[in-house]
Amino acid sequence: MFDVIVVGGGHAGCEAATAAARMGAKTLLLTHKIETLGEMSCNPAIGGLGKGHLVREIDALDGVIGRIADQAGIQFRMLNSSKGPAVQGLRTQADRKLYREAMQRELLHYQNLTVEAGAVEKLFYEEIDGKKEVTGVETSEGKQHFAKAIVLTCGTFLHGLMHVGPKKTVGGRVGEISCEHLTESLVELGLRVGRLKTGTPARLDGKTIDYTKVEKQFGDSDIEPFSYMDKEITVPQIACYITATNTKTHEIIRANMDRAPLFSGQIKGIGPRYCPSIEDKLVKFADRDSHHVFLEPEGLDDDTVYPNGISTSLPEDVQDAMIHSIKGLENVRIIRPGYAIEYDYVDPLEMRRTLETKKVSRLFIAGQLNGTTGYEEAAALGLLAGINAALRAEDKGREFVLDRADAYLGVMIDDLTTKGVDEPYRMFTSRAEYRLLLRSDNADMRLTEKGIEIGCVRAERQKAFEEKKQALAEAKEKLLHIGGTPRELEKLGFIVNKDGSHRNGFDLLAYEEITWEKLEQVWPELQNTRSDVVEQIEIESKYKGYLQRQEADIIAFRKDESFKIPVDIDYKKIGGLSNEIVMKLTKAKPETLGAASRVSGVTPAAVTAILGYCKKN
Repeated sequence: MFDVIVVGGGHAGCEAATAAARMGAKTLLLTHKIETLGEMSCNPAIGGLGKGHLVREIDALDGVIGRIADQAGIQFRMLNSSKGPAVQGLRTQADRKLYREAMQRELLHYQNLTVEAGAVEKLFYEEIDGKKEVTGVETSEGKQHFAKAIVLTCGTFLHGLMHVGPKKTVGGRVGEISCEHLTESLVELGLRVGRLKTGTPARLDGKTIDYTKVEKQFGDSDIEPFSYMDKEITVPQIACYITATNTKTHEIIRANMDRAPLFSGQIKGIGPRYCPSIEDKLVKFADRDSHHVFLEPEGLDDDTVYPNGISTSLPEDVQDAMIHSIKGLENVRIIRPGYAIEYDYVDPLEMRRTLETKKVSRLFIAGQLNGTTGYEEAAALGLLAGINAALRAEDKGREFVLDRADAYLGVMIDDLTTKGVDEPYRMFTSRAEYRLLLRSDNADMRLTEKGIEIGCVRAERQKAFEEKKQALAEAKEKLLHIGGTPRELEKLGFIVNKDGSHRNGFDLLAYEEITWEKLEQVWPELQNTRSDVVEQIEIESKYKGYLQRQEADIIAFRKDESFKIPVDIDYKKIGGLSNEIVMKLTKAKPETLGAASRVSGVTPAAVTAILGYCKKN
């Protein structure tokens, strides 16, 4: 008997299993093959805009993806580095083999965690006081395991079906089987199940690319690691390359659109709008005669190249002609064609904010299985599901919930559980209203203390956090005791408005032209301050006004978030609600007044009516 069983060894499963184990839960991770644990199924990269924020937040809660990425990263770049700190995102090109090996080293020696090969095909449950409650799982070999909580992180493996032109192959990804019967258990439990689609491009032999015809792309010279625990990157760094499709490429694709499964009716699932296949791009952006193709090496000792930007499910002969029409790829050898994959997912409206399903106790869903796309989104959801599964197993009534003002993870969960999905969900900085507060540089200050309180942060990280917190407090104290009047500051080389007001170090840093480096030239006591502390203080000083406005907005937001809606509320009894609003609220079952206000189509008047009804009753 285990406390927690995690099904699936992808990014969501790895985070869920390690999170539950860190919480002290006796945890079992079941995965198809132990040798593919931590496999990067699609692009060999971690992070990006919005996604990089999620990696930092996972790391702040002592998750594994950031440290593993630092051990496998072969090109680090801070995207949007010329823009403000709220929209910058760290991304690394990763060595697939190094990433997989590092993840396996981590998980196979993790305290409280047992890893076992097994394809889960059935869930066991019982009914207690009219409520369904999962109790265990059964593998395709007939082996049974039982636990107090179960986390499903099956990725694209539920009824996975791959498409290359008219050719269809059953499987969760190339070379691996599909879970053919687990969906039946989910439907039997009363959960709504749908169908989504994603895809991947062909893989190319890098030795046959003409690099003289493509643009070289270098990483950052001053590398910033993902993990707060890592001080430097020791993996060798390499260049990536950029080419592009052209009019000939597009002519080849358009001439074969009738053979594309995406448009022939062969594929029923909906794909991600923000990561479309190349054939979908030609339909959505018909006026463009070129699209970037990023040639991303898959490893230091691997000649395979991932052509990011030309995901496709076109027939192999069309892929062959299309790829060979691209500059630099005229004579490239195609190792494996691209393909699309359809898979079953569980409607995220079925989940509470803890990621436990509303209809079935002790069952948690995370990753692509609840409608997301991307390693980082899956990992973040896995982390939260693992923590809450461990809390559920201890049966003390504790929960770990993050809201939209806490973290990007809170934004994602709120979006999923109040709006649902009609396409695979992807994280963007634009989804967060409070993104200036939810920066990647301060994820530890926002979340690590919460993790310590709930018990998912180990001693080593707690020590590192306390050291940074103290350094931050000391630096801020020093800033309060320096400065001067405009006349005094002018003598020191700082020109400010001659209004007679005393300005301290924080006030001075608010000026665009004044940096920490200039201050420490005048006040030596500021020297030797940690670089991560300097970065955070400079941002807080320069954006002080905006931050204060967002903090005021959060106070109002939290007022609605603190108002809980009864789980058994009957919206039909509330006067003034249209039938459409009643239907949407009944389906979404929002847990708070704030969540109700974010359900699609729910008006401010409807929120007021709900508030009045709840107070009256």
